Amino acid sequence: MKELGIKASTSGLYQWHPGISDHYSASGNHLAGADPAMGKNVQWAGGFTYVRTAKGWLFHAVVMDLYSRRIIGWSFSRDRNAEFTKSALRMALSERMVTSGCLFHSDQGTEYAALEYRELVEAAGLKSSMSRKGRPRDNAAVESYFGSMKAELAHQMSFANQIEATAHIMSYIEFYNRERLHSSLNFKTPVEYEKLCA
Repeated sequence: MKELGIKASTSGLYQWHPGISDHYSASGNHLAGADPAMGKNVQWAGGFTYVRTAKGWLFHAVVMDLYSRRIIGWSFSRDRNAEFTKSALRMALSERMVTSGCLFHSDQGTEYAALEYRELVEAAGLKSSMSRKGRPRDNAAVESYFGSMKAELAHQMSFANQIEATAHIMSYIEFYNRERLHSSLNFKTPVEYEKLCA
């Protein structure tokens, strides 16, 4: 093929990311064996999803404090890459005084295994934890947020573009944190739960 100048049609679809497999195996799922968080900034979790708009997909990343289920960082992007997941984590770090050793759990996406993301996690003093491959329930709390957001918002309306979707999702996050009752929090809101347990 090389001598004839022939190139496979699938060339370039998959990229090799050196060190990612080692990172997956080194991180492990530390959340699975951990006791429930007894306070804020002990266990965080991150994840992302995508929402359809008339102008294309919108990618939405969040960071959640697992103690209160409060969304403490979020970001949006038209492109799926490590930059928008880093942006959500940077927001969480700017909002919270994280203690060294805080567990940060995520899925096994390349957005979380990328070198620049791993460096941000390490520099913040967070302990990396990752779901097992093909096991979304390992990150159940974040998946629950995405499920609620889609059922209560994204599947109920059509978004003209990414800007409109972003505005509605940001309003939903405010609702989710301050008004939506959570059965896992004894039917308190995340903000209310943090105040009561302070």
